[in-house]
Amino acid sequence: MAYSRYLWILWIWAGAAGAQCPEWPEKQVRIELDRLASQIEHWDRAYHEQGHSQVPDEIYDQALIQLQQWQACFAHQPVTAYQPPAGKQAHPVAQTGLAKIHTSDQAQAWIARRQDLWIQPKVDGVAVTLEYRRGRLSRAISRGDGRQGQDWTATARLLPGVPQHWPQPRDLVLQGELYWRLSEHVQSRDGGVGARSRVAGLMNRLQLSEAEREQIGLFVWDWPDGPAQMPQRLAQLTEAGLDSARYTLPINDLSSAQALRQQWFSQPLPFATDGVVLRQGQRPAGNQWQAAPPLWAVAWKHPPQLTLARVQEIDFGIGRSGRITPVLRLQPVQLDDRRISRVGLGSLQRWKQLDVLPGDLVSIRLSGQVIPQLEQVISRPPNRSLPSVPDPGRYHFLSCWNMEHGCREQFLARLAWLGGRQGLDLPGIGPGTWECLLEAGQLRGLLDWLTPQGLPRQCGTQLAERLQPARKRDFHQWLRALGMPSAGTAELAADWPSLAARSPADWQVQPGIGPQRARQLAAFFNHPSLAALREQLAEAGVDGFAGADYSAVR
Repeated sequence: MAYSRYLWILWIWAGAAGAQCPEWPEKQVRIELDRLASQIEHWDRAYHEQGHSQVPDEIYDQALIQLQQWQACFAHQPVTAYQPPAGKQAHPVAQTGLAKIHTSDQAQAWIARRQDLWIQPKVDGVAVTLEYRRGRLSRAISRGDGRQGQDWTATARLLPGVPQHWPQPRDLVLQGELYWRLSEHVQSRDGGVGARSRVAGLMNRLQLSEAEREQIGLFVWDWPDGPAQMPQRLAQLTEAGLDSARYTLPINDLSSAQALRQQWFSQPLPFATDGVVLRQGQRPAGNQWQAAPPLWAVAWKHPPQLTLARVQEIDFGIGRSGRITPVLRLQPVQLDDRRISRVGLGSLQRWKQLDVLPGDLVSIRLSGQVIPQLEQVISRPPNRSLPSVPDPGRYHFLSCWNMEHGCREQFLARLAWLGGRQGLDLPGIGPGTWECLLEAGQLRGLLDWLTPQGLPRQCGTQLAERLQPARKRDFHQWLRALGMPSAGTAELAADWPSLAARSPADWQVQPGIGPQRARQLAAFFNHPSLAALREQLAEAGVDGFAGADYSAVR
């Protein structure tokens, strides 16, 4: 995560689509830019000094891009500049880093101008320089800023995967990646699984267990002053016991590069990856390398699995059962081919645990490449305001059968369930229908539509005909539509009065009914709002709802 990489990320992403300048007052400009710059510095210190990567690489990259965009927007404002941490040991040959490309068109443009091309998986580990003197491992240095890095020699000498001796030539420098060995790892399915952080943390320890030593592998991606031709370099690396040749393959054109990139993304590998590296076999001598992305190699990243987003608001949805679900409203972002503006958090408890509020910067992941999920909160503004939160005690499975104050969401959710496939299965009747009737003042109670006189034409010219089949649905389908708690395999009578007469003890003797569910079922059939609905259904002639009323609170 070095500053040189930052500059080249900006070159690749300059003029990114949709980049806009926030409309912030001067005071907020300084706060926001300084806060993000400080956050990046904190990540760098943890990574370079403690060996701990606190965020995925793609989130780090996006944070740097965001910082640069803001700095360009507010170039006239005096803000704290980002300064990367200094390294500890000088590299004998500079670690170049890599510029990044993200599309097939960019890959085609890069390939078209070059010859003697090869491809490697971009192993997701920690970069290292290995220096050998007189045939023995002399130094191991972390990447750092490409010019200097941490001294990892003592730990590297503990690793069976790192050659401790080199036959010929006796003096040389290798550059590669220390990675966490994984079994049958499929990148498209498993993601990064924290492999990089695990290796980074271990490399800063002086004592490792035998199992930990065995788990760290080495992939050599370059030999700066090795043989001039790639096949000869790979042959000697193989003779030294390294498997670089297995994952360094020649390519002729874009299609061959695409095929291998897809193969390494979707089929098992012994390590995590975050893309592929395209490189030329021939490149300058090592003394000409600089700590900046070179022209002879480039990283072609896998589709992003994470993205940064700003939380704009938090909505609290209330479902049919009274469950309150916080939903983040985001400044819209693009992830893979999805435009994401909303992310659900599942429950109030999880929202409180995550401590996410408007103004926070968060990372978003696509679960199964489909459902956006909050990964973590990246940074929080200094002054945060708590939104208005619905009272959890106000909403439950027996609340909001009528259109009362604060009941709109749960009431509409009950109607959507009632008319949907899991309920009465009324074709042509959906959430929009119920919202239209509600806005037209035709719905105060859940079943007011059973009397179709005066249904507004703006809600559908055939609305009455589409609602008519509800009267012919059988008793047990109506119970499901009303949201009766699940009774499992319990025996259900064919009329409401018989079920309302059951006490919790009566329900509990039924197969599969425990004490809590028994109380819920008894409460459902004896609730005043449900008694009123039963009367409406009886008046409408729906089977099973007429007869004596034995209901009483038990």
